Amino acid sequence: MDAKREPGKPALTIRPRMIGYGLAAFSAVLFPFLLQNELYYLDTLILALLWASAAGAWNLSGGYGGLLSLGHAAFFGIGAYASSLLFVKLDVSPWIGMLVGAFLAALVGLVIGLVTLRMKGPFFALITIAIAEVLMIVAVNWSDLTNGSQGVNIPYKPGFENIAFDSKMPYYFFALTICLIPLFIARWLERSRYGYELMAVRDNEAAAQALGINSVKLKVSILVISSAITAVAGAFYAQYITIIEPYHEFSFAISIQMVLITMIGGLGTAWGPVIGSLIVTGLDTFLRDIFVGAQGGVQALFYGLMLVLVVLFVPQGLIPWLKQRISSGKGDVTCG
Repeated sequence: MDAKREPGKPALTIRPRMIGYGLAAFSAVLFPFLLQNELYYLDTLILALLWASAAGAWNLSGGYGGLLSLGHAAFFGIGAYASSLLFVKLDVSPWIGMLVGAFLAALVGLVIGLVTLRMKGPFFALITIAIAEVLMIVAVNWSDLTNGSQGVNIPYKPGFENIAFDSKMPYYFFALTICLIPLFIARWLERSRYGYELMAVRDNEAAAQALGINSVKLKVSILVISSAITAVAGAFYAQYITIIEPYHEFSFAISIQMVLITMIGGLGTAWGPVIGSLIVTGLDTFLRDIFVGAQGGVQALFYGLMLVLVVLFVPQGLIPWLKQRISSGKGDVTCG
């Protein structure tokens, strides 16, 4: 017998996007179990999720807020060093250290925003680079605290309270959780008044201000959020790798990596950093497998070639490009 729909009650609509989200969630949970005997590739997936979270955090301020930060490694390094030093020096749980790092990074982001975002021109980008460089110099020279250029070795003490596990599976789900934070925030920005106002400021700040939008308040707030999430990613990176050093954690390369991952996936899109990170991290693993023992410049050559091809042929990023290609076939499947 066919079920009758109540008069005036709308039909149940199953959107392709909802189906896609369901499949993505199912795959995210199932996939690591398929790789549990392939630790090398599971490690690659964990790192891909880690960099997706860092790039996603950058995308909140850079993609949705229009803030070109080229020194986000400052916040990444703050998170890594705060959690690691508290754990090594004072035996404070990395969970608490992660929150402390997020708070410190948010505070630095707040100061940077208040000082620079009222200025015009490239001052913000230059200040972020300078802050990252200054923090690197401090970490190198304050050797009594940071062990200088030798870095900090994090002792392996297995346990949930220390974010240290014998299996890679808990690391995967931890990385997945962190990756989802900026993803969900980005989706909220695309639907909220706060997000609409933020993107209005990004697209035309003068017009937004004429409508009564406080552009400085919006940009500072999204920078604070972005800084805190980046620090959380840095703290997780430290616990996963178990060694940190200033020339890497505060490096310009880390900042550029976040930017490039986002640009490859799609600037100002929720899924862009995730797709970009899977591609970049996967390509890095693939090249290391092929060119084992080869000169280090070979991988850099192919990596640079991929970036050039993306910039030349898909300048808007892969997500917007794919949306343009499938828009003509998009539709809803209606039940009842």
